[in-house]
Amino acid sequence: MNPKKMMQQVQQMQAQMQQRMAELRVEGSAGGGMVKATVNGAKELLAVAIDKEAVDPNDVEMLQDMIVAAVNEASRKVDEEMSSQVSAMTGGLKIPGLF
Repeated sequence: MNPKKMMQQVQQMQAQMQQRMAELRVEGSAGGGMVKATVNGAKELLAVAIDKEAVDPNDVEMLQDMIVAAVNEASRKVDEEMSSQVSAMTGGLKIPGLF
């Protein structure tokens, strides 16, 4: 295979992946869905939704923990989605330095 053509294909796959990840929106939740966090493919926090029942002035620490858990879950989902998409694009072939 022509190395120049292969590099072009790799660059094209990278551009496609970057576009897909930029459009990706993933939600994580905690506390049985009382706290929800939405992040994009760059793992930027876009939104947090907190159910009124999760707000207890006497237990702020639990709310803080649920927010952290929801954001972390969303972040893990982004990693899983990215891994899945890379695998689908490369047919499971590991290309060093691709992503």
